[in-house]
Amino acid sequence: MLRAPLPFITALLAAGLLAGCSSTPEDKTAGWSPNRIYSEAKDELGSGAFDKAVPLLEKLEGRAAGTPLAQQAQLDKAYAQYKGGEKAQAIATLDRFIKLHPASPALDYALYLKGLVNFNDNLGLFSWVSQQDLSERDQKAAKDSFESLSELVTRFPDSRYAKDARQRMTYIVNSLAQYEVHVARYYYERGAYVAAIGRAQSALADYQGVPALEEALYILMQSYDALGMTQLRDDTRRVMEASYPQGALAKGGLKAKSDPWWKFW
Repeated sequence: MLRAPLPFITALLAAGLLAGCSSTPEDKTAGWSPNRIYSEAKDELGSGAFDKAVPLLEKLEGRAAGTPLAQQAQLDKAYAQYKGGEKAQAIATLDRFIKLHPASPALDYALYLKGLVNFNDNLGLFSWVSQQDLSERDQKAAKDSFESLSELVTRFPDSRYAKDARQRMTYIVNSLAQYEVHVARYYYERGAYVAAIGRAQSALADYQGVPALEEALYILMQSYDALGMTQLRDDTRRVMEASYPQGALAKGGLKAKSDPWWKFW
């Protein structure tokens, strides 16, 4: 069996090591100050190059550790991850910030951004283009968003983000209520009247003053009627007529329902 000469093997190994070293990406920020890194990262954010901003901000976190600039880098990184579609990473970054900096003056923004990430993850304002009712989606993100926004307005009622947070909370509550009614309607249309009654009652018990309750009452009334529960049907009709004297559902049924409330938010 032929063997390669030892000097030849050594030369090959050396060449491989050199090739490996040459393939290591050069750190262009090696001689940069923290302020320059931040400036470059902001330029990338401003141009929408979120994937380029994230690694710069990660370097800044390390080099400016223990300073307000490092905290700003974390928040900007979370924003870049959110805008770049990396929503799970954005939430993880924000959770880390909230845990490490409970007394930060930017804590209200961190809570707001966390609420916004989950809000847009499940409640995108323009999903009506696809004709999908927001209430038909999984509601976990909506509940997570509400929790973050609620903490914001409770702890920082005068925050610059509080007004928008309250509006989004109202929107989320409407969505969650409509979700219950959507499920109730699903059961009702398939003849599962007991299940429909249960979901409609849940909406009525858990939410107050939201648009979905008119439909919840209508489904409840119709389900009672289908089951021959005339007394409960009539009681529900009286409540519905008193609560919604100009309501179209009592006259025209579900087909008379107007455009979903969320199209006008």
